[in-house]
Amino acid sequence: MNARALGLLLGYGADRLLGDPQRGHPVAGFGTWALACERQLYAPSRTRGTCFVVVTTAPWVGLAVLATHLPASRTLVTAAFTWAALGGRSLEREALAVHELLFEGELEDARQRIRSLVGRDTSALEAPDLARAVVESLAENQSDAVAATLVWGALAGAPGIVLHRCVNTLDAMVGHRSERYADFGWAAARLDDVLNWLPARVSLLATAAVAGATDGTSAARRVLTGASRDGARHPSPNAGPVEAAAAYALGVQLGGLTTYGDRVEDRGQLGDGRPVSVGDIRRAATLTRQVGLVVLGAAVTATAMGGRLRRR
Repeated sequence: MNARALGLLLGYGADRLLGDPQRGHPVAGFGTWALACERQLYAPSRTRGTCFVVVTTAPWVGLAVLATHLPASRTLVTAAFTWAALGGRSLEREALAVHELLFEGELEDARQRIRSLVGRDTSALEAPDLARAVVESLAENQSDAVAATLVWGALAGAPGIVLHRCVNTLDAMVGHRSERYADFGWAAARLDDVLNWLPARVSLLATAAVAGATDGTSAARRVLTGASRDGARHPSPNAGPVEAAAAYALGVQLGGLTTYGDRVEDRGQLGDGRPVSVGDIRRAATLTRQVGLVVLGAAVTATAMGGRLRRR
């Protein structure tokens, strides 16, 4: 096993064991840096938005490139960046916290707690709608916060991990279809779509693999065909397929109308199963963890094999 593959494995293990760093999280630090850059560069212009993406990400990608050439072990560098970028355990923890609040009937507390997972308006959502929001967030963020880190780590090491995490954070900050960010956030949103295209498809295949291992080859085919058909109904080219895959793997229906402030988004019908219930949150968390393990195995295997080919 080469240094990059071992680093991915150790970084994943650190995330499952420790979760996110409690203080001085690098992603939070990047967010502070990006806000400062936005104050200096903002204008309702795609050109300014493109400059913003370059200025905010280039120093940190450069730092990652330098770090991989330090005398310290490349394995430890890759592991550290992987741990910092992954969000699997924290995602699962927040989802299960909402589940417990809903199970205990604490609806208002659940509406507040779920805001760490979703950007939609939750103030008037009832328990089934909150459960749907959690399941959708688990599926989408498994791709964004777990699969993408592992895929880009396998392809490009620490610099790939940093590039993806920076762009994904910028998309969350300025990639909205609001009046302020319609043009300024265009570059961040489009680049995020590009960087997440492959991880989303890897996640879809991993979801089909998990479904097949649990319920047989017919379940795997159902996930693949259903996600390919329904995913296009979603406004996001990457969230659509992974959310649809989760819907078919769980036998539920996701999507539909979602409110963001004064804007209502139609995400289409994803899946043809029953409506989501509170109990499905735990099932979705288990599915998310299993999909992450499948992606990890694929990323480590591909990296190790690539290393052997390069040595020949």
